[in-house]
Amino acid sequence: MLWRNTGNQYGLIAQILHWIVVALVVYQFVLASMAEDLPVSMARLQLLATHKALGMTVLMLMAVRLIWRLTNITPEIPPSRTRVLAQATHYAFYLLLIAVPLSGWLLSSASNLSVSYFRLFTLPDLVSSNEQLAEILKIVHQSLNFALAGLIALHVAAALLHQFRFHDNLLQRMLPGTRLWRSEDDSR
Repeated sequence: MLWRNTGNQYGLIAQILHWIVVALVVYQFVLASMAEDLPVSMARLQLLATHKALGMTVLMLMAVRLIWRLTNITPEIPPSRTRVLAQATHYAFYLLLIAVPLSGWLLSSASNLSVSYFRLFTLPDLVSSNEQLAEILKIVHQSLNFALAGLIALHVAAALLHQFRFHDNLLQRMLPGTRLWRSEDDSR
């Protein structure tokens, strides 16, 4: 079936989850940048409220992605000298895409700013209000975001390198609508 992963290709569910998280993370960077440039105002608070709610969406989607990855096969990474780096990069993505929203939630809690999920409900505070902890968590959250941005740049560069230098169709494995190889699993 097209929705399941095979030994050669990510299925439609993994592809959709991947690209939704990509879009949300890019949008998160845009929202954070826009909010940072604004003075304290209602517009800034609304941007940050959206940023927080989308961060919680990323956290939930990453939980789904992690469960999907643990319960499905994953396509083989082609043998190469960079195989260990590719595997480490994927693990780092899971770690950062969970740690970044969690650190933001912790930061909001320590700053005595609630996290509302699109005004549907308010998430509980993870820690008590604490100004010193909030300052530390702000640095942690920003540092994790810088690490995530660097990892994204590395990931995109590697995908483009595989596509245009190695011509190994690695990029197509994550593109919806592409099937590289037909396997026995596909015929079920």
